[in-house]
Order: sequence, then C-alpha cells, then structure tokens
Amino acid sequence: MAAELTWLGHASWLIETGGLSLLLDPYLDDSPTAPIKASQARADFILVSHGHFDHVGDVAQIAKRTGATVVANYEICEWLGKQGVQQTEPMNIGGSLELPFGRLKMTIAHHSSTLPDGSSGGSAGGFLLAIEGKTIYFACDTALFLDMQMIGSIGLDLAVLPIGDRFTMGPDDALQAVGLLRPRRVAPSHYNTWPPITQDAAAWAARVSAETSTQPVVIKPGEKIKL
Repeated sequence: MAAELTWLGHASWLIETGGLSLLLDPYLDDSPTAPIKASQARADFILVSHGHFDHVGDVAQIAKRTGATVVANYEICEWLGKQGVQQTEPMNIGGSLELPFGRLKMTIAHHSSTLPDGSSGGSAGGFLLAIEGKTIYFACDTALFLDMQMIGSIGLDLAVLPIGDRFTMGPDDALQAVGLLRPRRVAPSHYNTWPPITQDAAAWAARVSAETSTQPVVIKPGEKIKL
C-alpha cells in the first residue's frame, strides 16, 4: 500500500508508511481546524520542526501515551525529556537519520523557535523524507530562501509549503518557492487556522498551475494525499 499523508489542519500532518505512523508538528487540542484531538492521534514517530506552541504543544502527551519516538533538534528533545518523554532522536540542521520508516534529513528554515515556557527551542528546521522510493519536503514554518533550489535539486515528489503569510511565507513567496524547488506536486499548509493567516488556497493553486509545471494538491483537514 502506498504511503499516505493526512492533513490534520494548521501545519500538522500524519504520514502513514510501511505500517508506521509519523506525526509532524501535532497541534490538535487547541486548533480550530484539527479533525481529531491529541487523545485520538496514533504515532510511532513524532517529528517536531521548532518550538512554538502551535507545533510542540501536544507532543509530550501524545508521545507518553503512544510510546512514540520524538525526532527534533537537541534543545527540543531535552525540553521534552524533562516532561517525561522517554524516546527521542535529537538531531540538528543538515543532519540525517536512518529510521525504520526511511531516511530523514533536517533542513534549514528561516523562523524563530522559542518554546512555550520561554526557553530556547534551538533553530527552526524543515524535513526531507525519503520513504518508499519517494521524496517529500516539508518546509515547515519558514520564509522564502534561495537554498530551496539546492533542496529541490535532488528531485521532489511532493513539497508541503506554508502559505499563510504574516508568520511564514505568503502566497507570492510560496509561489516563488515552487519555482525554486520544482517538485512534481505541491500542497499548501499553515493557513486558515485563524483570521490573521486566512488565504485562498484555490486561487494560489490556480497560479501554481498557470505559472509552473508543478501540480498543486489542495485538501481539507482530514483528507489524504497518496504518494
């Protein structure tokens, strides 16, 4: 069965591959767009891109309930360990790991990363996943940066990009990012959670179709993308 991605609203994703469940930046209990609550989430691994509350807030409770291994930068892993999370895989920008689901690399992201209690969350990052012969790039929370061209040079089957603006790239910069990355498909993320990041994803997708060779994929929270 091919790997599947489910959008859980905001910047949260469930990746199902090879019988394993990976959660990315689960923000479920307090998200107005999440289709499930943290108590319903299943996870073997949890990937955390940075320390902001809307990316790390539900991680400890899910990890402790499921026994999932958390993959994040060193500072976030240390912070979660103090909350009782026992299984972590600390890494940092530019590093890679071979894990049971495939290969994972942490990429740069231009964003801040303060943890909910005010402590340092290290450097924000994105993730490159190589699973089942496919390569997925989660830019996570970031501004546009020219090195996206290098990230895309390996060949991307899917890129997931923020389009919400104000706190991340907006639609215009995300469109430029598609041009730099040149993925086969692209999905928008980190938008329509609250009024300050409201965007018309369909209009953005129409521009992607008209101005690039990439296929846009726009889904609602709870819907899936097959790789």
